[in-house]
Amino acid sequence: MPFLCLAIGFFIGMRNLTARMLKKIDGIINIALVVLMLTIGINIGINDSVMSNLDSIGLNCLAISLSAIAFSVLFTVIIEKTVLPLDKLKEKLSSENININSEIDISKEGKSENSRLIWIMPVSIVIGVILGYFLTSYIQTFLLDYMLIGSLIILYVSVGISLSSNKKVFKYIKILGFRVIYISIAVIAGSLVGGFVAGTLLGIPLHISVISASGMSYYSLTGAYMTQVYGIQAGTYGFVVNVMREFFMVLLLPFLIKISAGSPIASGAAGNMDTMLVPVTKFVGVELGLVTLITGVILTFVVPFILPILYSLFA
Repeated sequence: MPFLCLAIGFFIGMRNLTARMLKKIDGIINIALVVLMLTIGINIGINDSVMSNLDSIGLNCLAISLSAIAFSVLFTVIIEKTVLPLDKLKEKLSSENININSEIDISKEGKSENSRLIWIMPVSIVIGVILGYFLTSYIQTFLLDYMLIGSLIILYVSVGISLSSNKKVFKYIKILGFRVIYISIAVIAGSLVGGFVAGTLLGIPLHISVISASGMSYYSLTGAYMTQVYGIQAGTYGFVVNVMREFFMVLLLPFLIKISAGSPIASGAAGNMDTMLVPVTKFVGVELGLVTLITGVILTFVVPFILPILYSLFA
């Protein structure tokens, strides 16, 4: 189903959609995201097992999130020290006057709908948990299943549309060189290793720790997918681990930039495509803003493929 939806979205995006049509699609996606968050929240609220273990689940999610960040940063630093010295690349871009402001107005990015969604989605989760907890006897679980699957289909189709309509990323890669892709590879490897290490040390089932870490900040899709294939407890991990990744990434930015230029980019992961683009760019500089954006775009498109692949491997 994920690959079929991605293909459908890719086909739709290739039809040179107008700006008005893309805006309508964004509106549908935002509604689907809110419905999705409410559904996940309700599923948490009606599940006694999850509600009674929220404290331990929260601590486990914290460990997985920090482990994924740590190994992503470690592998990115190795890439910087070997094949892609970002400091030198920054100097080159600065001398050629190439920066993200020439391609994207980040002042507008900060005021975009994505910024509002940062608050709307967690609030929707909380409202869903409250509704699920107090209205358990009135909720039909089969309706929640339909809502979850429907929202997930819309999300996958939207990723496909974005993939085929966001052709500028290839132009950016040409400007910076294909070696910039190594940063994304380092983040993917670091997230997987981080999930594996945290799961092994804490005794968490590896399919939960590794797949949740592989979400790389894409919390809506990861939480929904893991809920669909493993149940609400695993889905809670998928959502919370990646929400925490964004939270701690912002909290740790002043420390991360002291490690290396690529460390904030590695920590932001898929979030660099939208919500984390502005804060990361503020720290790494506008010259490396394009590296931040490219990394976020690549990881956002990779996550929908990684999730079902990992599920089949663990199965």
